[in-house]
Amino acid sequence: MTQSTETELPHWPPVNSARNPLTPLDDAERQRYAGPVTRVLLPTGATAWLVSRHAEVRQVLRHPAFSSDLNRPGFPLLRPLPPEATRDFRGAFLQMDGAAHIRLRRMLTAEFMIKNVRRIEPLIHRTVDEALAELAATGPPADLVSTVALPLPSKVICHLLGVPYADHDFFQSRSRLLLDRRVPAEQLQQAAQELRDYLRSLIDAKRTRNGDGDLLSRLVRERVEPGELDVDELVGMALLLLIAGHETTANMLGLSVLLLTRHPGRYTLLRDRPDLAPGMVDELLRYLSIVRNGLFRAATEDVEIGGRLIRAGEGVIALISLANRDAEVFDDPDGFDPYREAQQHLAFGFGVHQCIGQPLARAELRITLVELARRFPDLRVTADLHELATRDSSIVFGLDTLPVTW
Repeated sequence: MTQSTETELPHWPPVNSARNPLTPLDDAERQRYAGPVTRVLLPTGATAWLVSRHAEVRQVLRHPAFSSDLNRPGFPLLRPLPPEATRDFRGAFLQMDGAAHIRLRRMLTAEFMIKNVRRIEPLIHRTVDEALAELAATGPPADLVSTVALPLPSKVICHLLGVPYADHDFFQSRSRLLLDRRVPAEQLQQAAQELRDYLRSLIDAKRTRNGDGDLLSRLVRERVEPGELDVDELVGMALLLLIAGHETTANMLGLSVLLLTRHPGRYTLLRDRPDLAPGMVDELLRYLSIVRNGLFRAATEDVEIGGRLIRAGEGVIALISLANRDAEVFDDPDGFDPYREAQQHLAFGFGVHQCIGQPLARAELRITLVELARRFPDLRVTADLHELATRDSSIVFGLDTLPVTW
């Protein structure tokens, strides 16, 4: 492909500061990127294939020829990697393939099974009670993001991992830098190293104690001490869980409240029919799709996707936000239906890298939204959509603030 042709390709991600935060792509963008497979130009100057239909996205995410390893030739990047990326991603099984990925993921699978998440629901309820009490004490008016959406999942994941929540300002500020694709490589490297140093010190302290029942302490006793896992790997695993455990759910909570309160009947439904909450959570996940830049892979062999031959060494972006709006799978895909059976959505990914923490995220969303609707039945957002500050450059889309009253 010639350089002149590449410069005419649509850019990914799109730049549109006026976009509705409840809509992953506007109509014009959807026409530009709708596939099934479209060539796009990345901010680094490289090109990649954007895959946007539900069937083809599933095919990419489950096919072993599409690698999650950022160091693979042709892996699509939205920003240059820091100089020591390989070391920084050690233990981050989300960026691994094959046996290396399976080995680390299996060490955590039981922790996040549905039956184990049910055991910690009392903890989630207590944390929700604390957050809603803080909301009531703060306002009205109040900011729902800083009082509820962000602290709630942060406290839960800190409790599970054994990370002191008192340090939340430290790790949340650096987590957001790691997720921001506009942060310079040097600053990104520094934030990653500071978080790794923090977690290593925490893990070293746990190695001197035997009584703690948190996840990191158990991994130290059951995996590190027998030699199955080294400390660098545990640091990487902890970093991945800490970031994913609060950023994703926090952003989903803010956007979900924004969406539901714009239609009071839907919000009231959570209070009057809490039995509908699990299905409504899946519909929220489908409709909002907060991983809007897509899931990134590199082809390790030639594979045909959607009638297009993708060659080894080419990058692929699985656009789950458009896959979740595929009319071949979902009736009226651009409409929010609180009664929809939306379990086929791809908000948590698909295949071997599907989000390991999804039972926890679902429980946090369900419990928080039901309790919020029950205790604050008159909750409403006080800003217009275009006035809300959004995290457009983040890998995980969300709201900076959500002003509410009741």
